[in-house]
Amino acid sequence: MKLEGEGKLLRIFIGESDKHGRKPLYQAIVEMLREEGMAGATVLRGVEGFGANSHLHTARILRLSEDLPIVIEVADTAERIEAVMPRLDEMVKEGLVTLERVQVVAYRAQARKDDQES
Repeated sequence: MKLEGEGKLLRIFIGESDKHGRKPLYQAIVEMLREEGMAGATVLRGVEGFGANSHLHTARILRLSEDLPIVIEVADTAERIEAVMPRLDEMVKEGLVTLERVQVVAYRAQARKDDQES
């Protein structure tokens, strides 16, 4: 897949304990993005944060939380990002979804060893 130049960066801010069915929401989102052929996705686990209800979620020793902040980042073309937005809207019941323009400088992967032997 070629991805260079103008693109979009999608960020999804949710809680670690959020679910989609029986799965963690972040896992369900990444699986959906992969099925849709997105360029890639990264899940980041925060150590502290709060959202719209101002409830503090933290990993500090004295206040262990099982609901730490999660951010899913996806960079791809505007068309691919726009195509998954309806599914994301169905999946993310609470949280924050942001979108911004990005300039993709490089997107590459080394060929896997089994691909080179074919």
